[in-house]
Amino acid sequence: MNIAYYDSLLTISIINHLKLKIMAIKKVWIEEGCTACEVCVDICPDVFDLPDDTAIVKDGVNFNDYEDDIKEAAESCPVEVIKFEEE
Repeated sequence: MNIAYYDSLLTISIINHLKLKIMAIKKVWIEEGCTACEVCVDICPDVFDLPDDTAIVKDGVNFNDYEDDIKEAAESCPVEVIKFEEE
């Protein structure tokens, strides 16, 4: 394989990395209607907590460290109240 091929692969890798950084999660919240099923806490306990009868998003969390788990929790929520915003 020639150098142009490897240069193309490197360029694609850099572009994909930049896309990931652009689509970083900047905000996570839980809308009304939480049923306290604990699915979000089971999936991502570093982001979600269930102190009472409604799940909460913990303060001071770097959401980008848990991006996949946050998305999984949102997709797994039976009442679809977990929301997130990407940059």
